[in-house]
Amino acid sequence: MHEEFTIPSKDFSVAGDASSKIKRILKQLNIPPQRIKQIIVAVFEAEVNVIAHSYGGKILCDIEEQRVLIDVIDTGPGIENLELAMTEGWSTASSEVREMGYGAGMGLPNIRKSCDDLKIYTKKGDHTHISMQFVL
Repeated sequence: MHEEFTIPSKDFSVAGDASSKIKRILKQLNIPPQRIKQIIVAVFEAEVNVIAHSYGGKILCDIEEQRVLIDVIDTGPGIENLELAMTEGWSTASSEVREMGYGAGMGLPNIRKSCDDLKIYTKKGDHTHISMQFVL
């Protein structure tokens, strides 16, 4: 099963829409609740990062018999220092984003903790592509 979601830039009114839809699908497929929680934590964190830090993007979700594959691809501007961005508490979120309750610097660390396999392509001035795999 393949699903695709468009994620806008800077529109927090839709934060969580894609992850909620994916959660609904996983529940209908009788995926264990704990596994759903791990998947949705990762997807939500990535979704919020696209909204907060990029020019928009998309989430691709492929649900197979033995695994769930999630690709999150934004349109830039890339992550300047990925190693630093993977550090818990490190954030480049604006004060406006922090005032809304986002930008605590736990997005990428939470994604890493939730996935069975994580690959991140990013380059300053380019886009970011996060590939997550969850074994069922």
